[in-house]
Amino acid sequence: MNKPGHIHFAAASGESAQQALAELIALYGQAPLERADVIVALGGDGFMLQTLHADSGLPVYGMNRGSVGFLMNDYVVEDLPDRLALAEEAVINPLSMHAQTADGALHRRLAINEVSLLRMGPQAAKLRISVNGRLRMEELICDGAIVATPAGSTAYNYSVHGPILPIGSDVLALTGIASFRPRRWQGAILPSSAVVRFDILEADKRPVMADADSQAVQPVLWVEVRSEPLVKHRILFDPGHGLEERLMREQFA
Repeated sequence: MNKPGHIHFAAASGESAQQALAELIALYGQAPLERADVIVALGGDGFMLQTLHADSGLPVYGMNRGSVGFLMNDYVVEDLPDRLALAEEAVINPLSMHAQTADGALHRRLAINEVSLLRMGPQAAKLRISVNGRLRMEELICDGAIVATPAGSTAYNYSVHGPILPIGSDVLALTGIASFRPRRWQGAILPSSAVVRFDILEADKRPVMADADSQAVQPVLWVEVRSEPLVKHRILFDPGHGLEERLMREQFA
């Protein structure tokens, strides 16, 4: 991007992020969001997702003041405008989740990383899975299931042994969580155009919640997940440290 003239800083509530916020504003000033060229987000991956969900339309450059920081750059105070000018932009599309809860209400959420279904009680969930209106699995007995984007494939999806998807690939990961029947079923790789529907079987006895990037809806009767190509989130990374390189490093760690 061009060298930004107006930077808006945003920070998580933690002490480290708040200290960084004060330090950077003292050095570079604070542009109002409506006049900013770029947002600098200070925190961890959760705060980055929160900033992207605010959907300002501006590119977001994250600096890690959290723990893992997969979506963040290193925290360096010096020469920030020059680093922003050299930053590489990645554009990602979120998932759209539609769900109906037991009270009959319909809910819509967007998820940059993943949509997950999770059992709410001591008994395993029972899910029926359809893709593009065609029944693919009559019954999955499990702790839950995940639909992940390439950007989110290294997060919760990877922790339950789902695949890492290359950035820019037109695919989604459908991954089972502690699948019991079919035994050890891990999931499938689907085209990004796929519409995945989960119907909750025995919903009263085996309640299930749906979660879109930590936005929970519960208990659900059914959930539909699809990519949302019209929504674009812009993330900035230091040269040579973009999402593609980070995903590559994760696979050889």
